[in-house]
Amino acid sequence: MKFKDYYETLGVKRDATPDEIKNAYRRLARKYHPDVSKQDDAEERFKEVGEAYKVLKDPESRSAYDRLGANWQNGQDFQPPPGAGAGAGAGGFEFRSNGGGFEGMDFGDFFEQMFSHQAGHGGQRTHGTRGAHTMRMAGEDHHAKVQIELEDAYHGAERSISLRLPEVDGQGHVVHRTRTLSVNIPKGIRAGQNLRLAGQGGPGIGGGPAGDLYLEIAFRPHPHYRVDGTDVYMDLPLAPWEAALGATVTANTPAGAVELTIPPNSAAGRKLRLKGKGIPGKEAGNLYVVLAIALPHAGTDSEKEAYRTFQNAFDFHPRAK
Repeated sequence: MKFKDYYETLGVKRDATPDEIKNAYRRLARKYHPDVSKQDDAEERFKEVGEAYKVLKDPESRSAYDRLGANWQNGQDFQPPPGAGAGAGAGGFEFRSNGGGFEGMDFGDFFEQMFSHQAGHGGQRTHGTRGAHTMRMAGEDHHAKVQIELEDAYHGAERSISLRLPEVDGQGHVVHRTRTLSVNIPKGIRAGQNLRLAGQGGPGIGGGPAGDLYLEIAFRPHPHYRVDGTDVYMDLPLAPWEAALGATVTANTPAGAVELTIPPNSAAGRKLRLKGKGIPGKEAGNLYVVLAIALPHAGTDSEKEAYRTFQNAFDFHPRAK
């Protein structure tokens, strides 16, 4: 029999990761699925891809395949060494399959002769009928990053979002189409968390379920608020006399308006902590109000004279230190 290079069949390197093997299989299975592809050899290519993935996805069968086939090239005459498939206890290679996902497929002569048996559930081989397309495969999960307002994390919201998502057309080509989805933003969600929209990912094959859509949350940049984990920072401008004499001022926060007491002689950059007023949750963050000094514009003669009076009233040297 001729040696089959399963890595070449899937178009991956011999050191490919399980995710790379899975992604290559999904791409090729969609490309050559007889219900999708118009190519004359689609059915045969589809079965070759399935046979390769069946072996390479399982660490034990992949290891056994690598050990037996390391020195062979695709298409060479291949003869399994004595004891292959006789079981680990007999000094050969034992193949055990996790089963599932490929019932009804014919795996071909090479795999059957390379090992002494094709194990399915309970160690029994699952026979199939050549040409029967009974495979059901779940659709791919899709991932996208979306920006929301910080206020949505405080109160929760329902938002309509538009995304360009990949889909497979009738010819097996991947195309991008715009989809508009209604998304519930839960109260307390944080940047970096994912929202899972079940069944909104790629379509399944052969009646398989659709994949899921995962939306990674990010906060839209805000002119007044900054987010650090669950803590929120905001700048609060003060008049010079409010900072010097102290005052009670109203500050607009993501949680709503709050009354703040400004201590006398507050310097720019001082932080006032509002405990538990950050992003809500089981362990709510804090809201830090950062004081800033806003200077009035000296445009008229009287305003300039007020600044001169202010200057003469203090022995103040801002660069002394």
